[in-house]
Amino acid sequence: MDLVEVAPNATPPVCRIVDYGKFRYEQSKKEKESKKHQHATRVKEIQLSASIDPHDYEVKLGHAVDFLCEDMKVKVSLRFRGREMAHQQYGQQVVDRLIKAVVPYGQPDAPPKLIGKGLSVMLSPLPRAKRAKHPKGGVDGQAPVAVAAPRAAEGASPSTAVPIRKPAAPEESVVTEEAPADGFGNTPFAELEAKLSDRTAA
Repeated sequence: MDLVEVAPNATPPVCRIVDYGKFRYEQSKKEKESKKHQHATRVKEIQLSASIDPHDYEVKLGHAVDFLCEDMKVKVSLRFRGREMAHQQYGQQVVDRLIKAVVPYGQPDAPPKLIGKGLSVMLSPLPRAKRAKHPKGGVDGQAPVAVAAPRAAEGASPSTAVPIRKPAAPEESVVTEEAPADGFGNTPFAELEAKLSDRTAA
């Protein structure tokens, strides 16, 4: 057994007679349990360019909204290449436009900063109560989950199977020939052969 100081800041200090190895094990176990309940912040990065295509910009904007709706931070970075450094205002306009577009879902922690040859800004998601709903129709601000359409299982009853209706063809164009043995029933020459056989029979 060891004499362990439990509360050194108390007056007077508190000590306990315990097994020190067991005491350290219990302390580490408590620390692990407390770390489980901590919320780890995840950061996603989106890279832009000063001369980005409108379609590419819309795709990047959609990704940013998805990340913010999933409670992730988004780092927006724009890198100037070559002579784009002489016209930094175009890159600033692209970043400002993205920040204005995501206002219902997140807000910047600080104004965009020029670090080296690039602009960068960190976006934090708004609380769920103040955040707008996901534009794609997610539940509680979450991104929607794609659900496959139910398919009729083999051997299912006729009431559960979905009937497929085919358009009725005119009576004159109905061909009542059986498929040949080789398996090619829909040949362009089937109708021609039927007419030739009718002429030879006549």
